[in-house]
Amino acid sequence: MQDKSVVIKTENLDKTYQTGEINFQALQSVSLEIKQGEFTAIAGPSGSGKTTLLNILSGLDTPSAGTVWLSGHSIGQMSGTELSDFRRDKIGFVFQSFNLIPVLNVEENIEYIMLLQGVPSEVRKERVAKILGEVGLEGKQKRFPKQLSGGQQQRVAVARAMVTEPDIILADEPTANLDSVTGRALLDLMRDLNEKFGRTFVFSTHDQMIMDRAKRLISLKDGQIAEDQTR
Repeated sequence: MQDKSVVIKTENLDKTYQTGEINFQALQSVSLEIKQGEFTAIAGPSGSGKTTLLNILSGLDTPSAGTVWLSGHSIGQMSGTELSDFRRDKIGFVFQSFNLIPVLNVEENIEYIMLLQGVPSEVRKERVAKILGEVGLEGKQKRFPKQLSGGQQQRVAVARAMVTEPDIILADEPTANLDSVTGRALLDLMRDLNEKFGRTFVFSTHDQMIMDRAKRLISLKDGQIAEDQTR
């Protein structure tokens, strides 16, 4: 019986990409467990497999071999619709390019996933107001992305990822397009949210600031786990 505190589990993940007659093995026998509430960074140099691993954990890519369980569910056994619904309800995403919808204001960007989930209007408004306070964007709910700084846009992205109360938040190089001061403030915010709400954060990164703040650091090299440290 699987430990219910384990929200991410992989067993012997392999991923091979084929280009013409050339095969490139991006992941080799990656097995790991991440528990509820962990603040984990998956780090490594370019080509180490960290982005591939994050894409597989999110269900955006499929492994060549091995199994992934998220919140006790084997995502490899889900249909396309089931996986899409699972990602919508159980995973929050933070991307390096923010991925906000430019024609929607801050409030509308944050509540968009809840609209897809069919959350009632009153509940959506209440949750948006609360999370805006948590990320320090009170009073900016009617602004559009182009009216915000990069740091503010990424805070909107974090709010959008958090507001649906997902089991897991996956962040792919979330500080890549931010200056060091803004990036540091964003990371401190995410760690505060992790500690306050017990959400599980998993980062893919080569940013030393994220590695320094992670409570667990999984280092990849040539597609394999080279080191796994808990602080």
